[in-house]
Amino acid sequence: MAALTPLCLTTACSLKTMTLTTNPPWFSAAASARTFLVAAAQTWEDTQASEQYIQQALGQPDIDLDVLVSAYRYYFYKNNNVMALEMSTTVCDRIQTAEQWPAAWDDLKPILLARLEDEIARLYLSAYAASGLLLARLGDVDAAQAIADQIQQIEAKEFGAELLLNILNPPPEEEDD
Repeated sequence: MAALTPLCLTTACSLKTMTLTTNPPWFSAAASARTFLVAAAQTWEDTQASEQYIQQALGQPDIDLDVLVSAYRYYFYKNNNVMALEMSTTVCDRIQTAEQWPAAWDDLKPILLARLEDEIARLYLSAYAASGLLLARLGDVDAAQAIADQIQQIEAKEFGAELLLNILNPPPEEEDD
């Protein structure tokens, strides 16, 4: 049974609405986690219930990236910035470990540039950019600025670095004469 929801919990859905099923072919989460994520989307209006479903999805053994991305998007849209940041950081850490990428940005940047069309590199950059926005929301402007500067070095506008930098560093207002 499908449900229509305003929430985008999965990695390949539109941000407006989508029809959720318990077995979309592009979603690699285990069936039990998928069931909890669908339940969270179906109970979106009831934050307490939907968050319990998200926590149950996160409590499943062998959580994969789709579940973590779904969780950070859930928390982002529910304005739970601390949990969204935790989830987006976990996504980045998990990818960095699995891909055996270096921690230093100067060493990581050429790898990301070379793999910019790879899904995993794009997912990393999206989660990293999201962490910058979340840090800004939480008031850590310096850390957000550093991440935005790094993402902007990739020169891919879809990751939002330019937008975040414009928010963090608005142009001076012109004086009326």
